[in-house]
Amino acid sequence: MADGAARAGFTARGVIYLLVGMLALQLAFGGGERQADQSGALAEVSERPFGTVLLWALGVGLVGMALWRLSEAFFGAAGPDGRSWKKRLSSAARCLFYGFVAHSVLTFAAGARGSGSGGGSSDGRSRDVTARVLDLPGGQWVMGVAGVAVVCAGVWMGFAAAGRRYRKHLMVGQMSRRVRGLADTAGVAGGAARGLVFAAAGAFALRAAVDYQPDKAKGVDDTLRSFTETPMGPWLLACVAVGLVLFGVFSFVMARWRRL
Repeated sequence: MADGAARAGFTARGVIYLLVGMLALQLAFGGGERQADQSGALAEVSERPFGTVLLWALGVGLVGMALWRLSEAFFGAAGPDGRSWKKRLSSAARCLFYGFVAHSVLTFAAGARGSGSGGGSSDGRSRDVTARVLDLPGGQWVMGVAGVAVVCAGVWMGFAAAGRRYRKHLMVGQMSRRVRGLADTAGVAGGAARGLVFAAAGAFALRAAVDYQPDKAKGVDDTLRSFTETPMGPWLLACVAVGLVLFGVFSFVMARWRRL
């Protein structure tokens, strides 16, 4: 049961990253009216045949991912160090993350079924959350620590992808040579792109904390758009967008070949 929940979760994650990457690619070349974030991806799904059903399926899949991580936190993960406190703590953090994502997807699905709307963009939510945190006693420090943590998480994702640390979780011996090549291409490029987006979003959160200005926090969409303001211009955004598409593909590989 846990295996099925995890594989459904990886599949749902893959669909969302694939769509976000495609929306970001449209932005890079001056097209597309959607937000290049989760809300934009879900809106894209909602307009397809049986879109509402697909939205609920994505939400349920992400619930499965959260429950699988929760089981790892309680009972330990696969591997020789799967029962260590570090692995359990990591699984607990991922459970909370995917629980939040699943809640937002299911909320969107309920809105799509009812009123045709489903929640705001990641940019608006990021600014709202930042403003609330900064208003708390010591909120500037809390926001700063959170920003640093997200930056560190993004850097770790990039290094883990470059070092192909994901391979220890894959049933490499059962994969064909072509599938292994696809896994490495998608895993390295996709993981690096994902890490860059996380690190950049964390840097914006840190800047908002230091300057005490919530408007400087950025969600996924604004973070992606900020890449066009670099010397590489839209080409950096295009490279990141392709990387996010590849991370979606990598998630599909994990759904099939992940050792659980």
